[in-house]
Amino acid sequence: MKNVTLIICLSVFAAISCNRKPFVRHKLNFEKISDNCENLKPSFRMVSNLAGERYEFERCLGANFTKDMMDVSRQGDTVLVQFHRGGSQQVLYKITLDIDSYPRYNFITIDGETFQVIPSN
Repeated sequence: MKNVTLIICLSVFAAISCNRKPFVRHKLNFEKISDNCENLKPSFRMVSNLAGERYEFERCLGANFTKDMMDVSRQGDTVLVQFHRGGSQQVLYKITLDIDSYPRYNFITIDGETFQVIPSN
């Protein structure tokens, strides 16, 4: 009887997990690191984990930048990230962007610049 219950539970779990709908979720953290953009470092860092990928980079954005001034969407196997440039005064921010998406994506485009995503094992 225990084996039958276990098989039924595993079957239900398998059916539910195979019926996932595509999604893209993100979490944005940003920190102002300079009042001007003179020291902008073009480096880009990605860390893979079970919950998705984390991207760390610097971006020159308006002094009044808020989380609402960024759009994240999915187009085929690419995640698109677009920052809205607001205000005349540009300041330097450290950006930490967590992305979780299903199905897996192979590219991320940030403000028109595309990077291949190769998750670590």
